[in-house]
Amino acid sequence: MACTAPAAALCVVFMKRSRQSGCPIKKIERNKSGQLLVYTETQPEPFEDVCVARCFPWSEADGYVSIYRREGGEIALLETLDELDAESRRAVEEELEMMIFTPRIERVVSHRREFGVTSITAETDRGEVTFQIRSRDDVRSLSPTRALFRDADGNTYEVPDLDALDAQSRRFMMQYF
Repeated sequence: MACTAPAAALCVVFMKRSRQSGCPIKKIERNKSGQLLVYTETQPEPFEDVCVARCFPWSEADGYVSIYRREGGEIALLETLDELDAESRRAVEEELEMMIFTPRIERVVSHRREFGVTSITAETDRGEVTFQIRSRDDVRSLSPTRALFRDADGNTYEVPDLDALDAQSRRFMMQYF
């Protein structure tokens, strides 16, 4: 069962409190069922079946991670994952990776525009994919060299660094930056 992330709302409400009190987390690990367990300094028993969510997944991907109970209620807000020990950090990073499936575009294989829809075939870090975008509104520029493409099915693809693409791919992608 996936966590539904009310994290953005939680982050706004709890950011000030969490930053003042520091990280109450002693350890985060998985149980035999694969659920996250969170051990805190204030509770004798661990919180079970815990969710994690990035508060700002695109602008602050390495910061502000909310750790909360599935049924609601934030346990902690981490300003950075460096607040955790290495094992706990690894468990949180694995959970975050599973939650967001955003292939990174490494090369544009082909593209064509037909009936107002652009079809793009690209090599990504997750394999080759073909997706369609309808307009410039389906592209969100995050920086002069980074963008997100949302396809007709709602899937997201990232160009992490326009300058790292080959010349042909870069030439095509430039129109979206």
